[in-house]
Amino acid sequence: MDRKPDEPYPPTEPYDRGMLDAGDGNLVYWEVCGNPAGKPALVVHGGPGSGCTTRARRFFDPDRYRVVLFDQRNCGRSTPHASDPAADMRHNTTAHLIADMELLRRHLGIEQWLLYGGSWGSTLILAYAEQHPERVSEIVIPAVTTTRRSEIDWLYRGAGAFFPEAWDLFRAGVPEAAGPGDLVAAYARRMESPDPEVRARATADWCAWEDAVLSMENWSGPPPYSGRPDRDRQALVRICSHYFSHAAWLEEGQLIRDAVRLAGVPGVLVHGRFDMGGPLTTAWELAKAWPGAELTVIDGAGHLGGPATSRAVLDALDRFARL
Repeated sequence: MDRKPDEPYPPTEPYDRGMLDAGDGNLVYWEVCGNPAGKPALVVHGGPGSGCTTRARRFFDPDRYRVVLFDQRNCGRSTPHASDPAADMRHNTTAHLIADMELLRRHLGIEQWLLYGGSWGSTLILAYAEQHPERVSEIVIPAVTTTRRSEIDWLYRGAGAFFPEAWDLFRAGVPEAAGPGDLVAAYARRMESPDPEVRARATADWCAWEDAVLSMENWSGPPPYSGRPDRDRQALVRICSHYFSHAAWLEEGQLIRDAVRLAGVPGVLVHGRFDMGGPLTTAWELAKAWPGAELTVIDGAGHLGGPATSRAVLDALDRFARL
């Protein structure tokens, strides 16, 4: 294959796909790319609620990997879609998503798979792997988060110290909030409103804040949040606020506390030093708690990464493909 080592692999198309019946009326979209006889790998997307992307396929050598991607409940091509107010969010929790991943693994006849994903994907990967370490061969995470309450508080309050104008607008979007600690829950309540104008305004205000937090990063193209199609933005904000208002149904510090369960599972963590959405502290603490984990800090990079982040991820995945 005529490709430089630091370049993504050429685009690939799925050779198999389907809708997995996850129960409670939920159908979860999945697809498989690459080599049917290759090393199994699962892409766990961020958000929560972003949906899987074609770009994620390109980090894997299609000759050596059997790459599985899926849209987590109520987003992407999974149904019912969270942009529909009738979609029931009660059946969308971290525990449900872990069960969906296990159901998909069994459906595809996979014994062990490598897990890849960042941001919210990092949280879900760690939650799954700590519950099912025997099913995980390796883990690669760019942009580490564990969705601790302290991390949520930073993203939706603390980062306002750097973007006070944007944070004031974000705060003004939910004047009924009891205080800064109630902002995320107030947005979650608005996203459950039967009034489409209320949901649309909350979506716009939330996305404007998220874009402000990422505004210092070297990013070309539409704004990472506001630039999405309206239907996808509404689902993303509804799912994000739903998860973060419940701290992802995890005990505070649980994923770092239980990282010892990952002993024997090789892991590569890649994190930008100037990640305003998820400060480096979390990746540092996880690397110390996870026996055998490697942490690469990318100077000059943020939450969205960049060329150096991509090179580190490609290097890790190419290395694990040989195991």
